[in-house]
Amino acid sequence: MTYKLLIAEKPQANLKIAEALADGKVEKKQEEGIAYYKIKHNGEELIVASAVGHLFGLTEENKKKGWTYPVFDLIWKPIYQISKASDYVKAYIDALKKLSKEAKEIIVCCDFDIEGSLIGYNCVRFIAEKKDAKRMKFSTLTKDELNESYEKAMNHLDWPQIEAGETRHYADFFWGVSLSRALTLAIKTTGRFKILSTGRVQGPALKLVVDRELEIRKFKPIPYWEIQLLGKFKKQKLEFWHQKDKFWEKKEADDILKRIKDKKAIIDKITKKIVEQLAPTPFDLTTLQLEAYRCFKLNPKKTLELAQNLYLQGVISYPRTSSQELPESLNYNKIIKSLAKQENYKELCTELLKKKLVPRNGLKKDPAHPAIYATGEIPKNIGTYEAKIYDMVVRRTLATFADKAVKENIHVLLDVNKEPFVTSGMRVIEEGWYKFYDYVKVEEIILPDFKEKDEIKVDEINLHEKETQPPKRYNSASILKELEKLELGTKATRAEIINTLYQRNYVMNESIEATELGMKTIETLGKYCPDIIDEKLTRHFEHEMEQIQEGKIKKEKVLEEAKEVLTKISNDFRKKESEIGKALLDAVIETQNSVNLVGQCPNCKEGSLMLRKGKFGNFVACNKYPECKTTYNLPNVMIRASKKVCKVCGFPTVISIKGRRAQEICFNSNCKGKEIEKELLEEKRTCPKCGKTLVIKKGPYSAFFACPGYPECKYIEAIKKKK
Repeated sequence: MTYKLLIAEKPQANLKIAEALADGKVEKKQEEGIAYYKIKHNGEELIVASAVGHLFGLTEENKKKGWTYPVFDLIWKPIYQISKASDYVKAYIDALKKLSKEAKEIIVCCDFDIEGSLIGYNCVRFIAEKKDAKRMKFSTLTKDELNESYEKAMNHLDWPQIEAGETRHYADFFWGVSLSRALTLAIKTTGRFKILSTGRVQGPALKLVVDRELEIRKFKPIPYWEIQLLGKFKKQKLEFWHQKDKFWEKKEADDILKRIKDKKAIIDKITKKIVEQLAPTPFDLTTLQLEAYRCFKLNPKKTLELAQNLYLQGVISYPRTSSQELPESLNYNKIIKSLAKQENYKELCTELLKKKLVPRNGLKKDPAHPAIYATGEIPKNIGTYEAKIYDMVVRRTLATFADKAVKENIHVLLDVNKEPFVTSGMRVIEEGWYKFYDYVKVEEIILPDFKEKDEIKVDEINLHEKETQPPKRYNSASILKELEKLELGTKATRAEIINTLYQRNYVMNESIEATELGMKTIETLGKYCPDIIDEKLTRHFEHEMEQIQEGKIKKEKVLEEAKEVLTKISNDFRKKESEIGKALLDAVIETQNSVNLVGQCPNCKEGSLMLRKGKFGNFVACNKYPECKTTYNLPNVMIRASKKVCKVCGFPTVISIKGRRAQEICFNSNCKGKEIEKELLEEKRTCPKCGKTLVIKKGPYSAFFACPGYPECKYIEAIKKKK
């Protein structure tokens, strides 16, 4: 038996592709315990199997004893041979090897981007042992597009994208591993050991945060004054502010207060302006991440994860795109008719279908994919936040086809003894796209229908003393926007870079604040090896990798240049290794203590409880050891300090992180909350909806009863405190 083998990027996409191409029944099979699908398409036998993301990774070809840098001697290996955490990958590689042996043709149907192209190519060359294959290109996992993509499959792999992907992997390894080793070995010269990291984009990204932190620390507030007038017109309360806005000398403001005391306030001029606001452009990945943070406070990494899940369900298009354009090749009418089948969008879609559908496209383009849009397929069993992202994408898709909004802005100038005061109003004349995209809140400010020379009754005049404010710290959305503006990283990697800064304890808090370690790292690198954190150098290589993708230059040229630059940086660094280590040591100790601090020791009252890791796992211990021998055992999962206390017993708590689930736990064995839980578990309460025995779950604020039948049964019940 011979067949064509289609290789997808992820198991979820694997099934969607099989279902889309199958003329009849989809036959599920297994090889090495890994599912694949056997189907018939136009009389041909197809096998649809999948990778599970990257199956191969780069590692040193000839590992030497002890660390050295820079590292250029690299080889591709199966990632299960590189990391024990990736042992599960072996079964996927073995399954694809067996399936590829009898395949008469290989067709790569991974995501059409540099990562997906590289994943597919590695499967072709290392698993199927072939030099080339056919390539499907699609932006949605919908039946129509997948069928068209199969029929119009490219006869060869997309080599420019593959070269760009491979170059990026090599360059990131060169930079990340070499420079991280350099920093870690610098610390080792002091007799301490702490793994530090930096990278091609990570260093410049951290510098942005540190530079902002330095601005804030150096900032000196300057006092200023504002004059407010409160009054009425026909019983409607009004607020005016002096037109000058800020007075930097109090005497000037005081003189004005004297001049206007007990004087009449007369409307001097009313200016009305009609403003047309065009519909929004479709989402690219960055604007989706920014909007999700603004509306839901979701960090960019989480937004990408949720959007990826929705893409794999087939309900939105490919999210890793830079495009803000919906091309004419899309069947707008069909998409909106499909969306109209969902009750939430029926009325809006019906209105749009009465007009000619032309989207308002943005300026940003992506040759591989269109902007993010809703496909029209109905989502099933999606989580709360997936539903929020889906709704946002649907409404943004619809809004791009809607009419412009029209509003009237009104500016009123008030004369009080020759001193000008102003107020503004706004009313919506035509709602246009506002009603389609309700994530933009438009608040009307309706002013009275007054005319010039009308008098305002003055109720009070106030002098407000204020101070100039320091620049705001970045949040995970605003730094993402800054990284894009500076062309650092890619649309798919920026969120992960921000996450890495947190993981390495270089930054902390939602309002991103550089830790002492982050500050000292940038200060030290800026003094001894400024090229490591040079955004211009990073941007230069980003541009070169884009040129590889456009077929303008070859990877060999870029990698040779990278080696030359990194060799020079490494040689300079090595000469100053000891000085760099000493400069970083104090910051390492201070940051470790800050990150590991759990709270005050409840026994000696003088020491602090600190997170520790021993040969038997995690534990908490007093830092006054051996005088105080207080210790507590912790679960053997990822643990971090919460800086909070238990609401039941007042004991310090920690955050337990298992997989994607983070949970605040009290480790006091005598906590009465644990006794309550034990009693409740013995009660054997049943779900009133489906009859299953309820279990206790822990949320961010408290424990609660929940049905174990979730998501089919979503019953929950608050735990009532016993009297």
